[in-house]
Amino acid sequence: VHQSKLEFFCKLGYGKKDICKVLENLGQEALEDDVLKELIRMGSKPQALETQAQPSLLKLVARGSCSTSPGSKWFREDDSDSSDHLRPIVIDGSNVAMSHGNKEVFSCWGIQLAVDWFRERGHTYIKVFVPLWRKEPPRQDCPIADQHILEELEKQSILVYTPSRKVKGKRVVCYDDRYIVKVAYEKDGVIVSNDHYRDLQNENPEWKWFIEQRLLMYSFVSNRFMPPDDPLGRHGPTLNNFLSKNPVLPEPKWQPCPYGKKCTYGNKCKFYHPERPHQAQLSVADELRAKVRAPLILGGAAEQRDP
Repeated sequence: VHQSKLEFFCKLGYGKKDICKVLENLGQEALEDDVLKELIRMGSKPQALETQAQPSLLKLVARGSCSTSPGSKWFREDDSDSSDHLRPIVIDGSNVAMSHGNKEVFSCWGIQLAVDWFRERGHTYIKVFVPLWRKEPPRQDCPIADQHILEELEKQSILVYTPSRKVKGKRVVCYDDRYIVKVAYEKDGVIVSNDHYRDLQNENPEWKWFIEQRLLMYSFVSNRFMPPDDPLGRHGPTLNNFLSKNPVLPEPKWQPCPYGKKCTYGNKCKFYHPERPHQAQLSVADELRAKVRAPLILGGAAEQRDP
């Protein structure tokens, strides 16, 4: 009986010395409620409550961050919150959520996956735009999954609701795409969406160029957010350069000429000739003319020197 009561109160977090002392005073047959009252009267506290009362010496570090400060730098709203070398990120929340929900469910988990992907890369300015009516309870014709994620991202100052209201029972919704493009354009950032925003491209020529050059498309593969490694095509920048303010250009790689020394294209050949790295690439005819012209020039110069 003593051992069972000792184990029971130890699981509650009380110290063995206090438990044994109370059992000695009240007796081994004392009820558990009486033992608990006596422990409380003595001022004994469970270890879990004591650790919560003590200030923690450990500081949490945000994922993808090397900072040891307890406050995460993602949530600062000043203009200096974006890192020096990574572009700001503006996410089309509706597009990402519907894409993750297979165009049937507004999946808030897809938004969280996209935000986490950019956080782990070190981006400090991340904004997600979602219409305000998505805060309403889900309906059968507009199902929403993991709606609590929107509230969590809003508390972190990452998610922004675009305004909407009801007039005579009808919902009036502001165009959230215009918010997305405008903020990304002003921040000189990147738009994360599979939408092409053709109507906004026709509306503003500056936005047209920006959308063409700064639109980052994506795919979801087994709950994994995956943007392409070549956002602007095979001959465009890499993903790292696309998301960087100061892209690093790769060194040019010359492909050797498949014809080698038998090549007859000369300076018109677009391939690399290792046998003549320091001389101009001349055609075979030009090389022959140069060889014939050289002794003639030397002979004429010698005749001019003779008296």
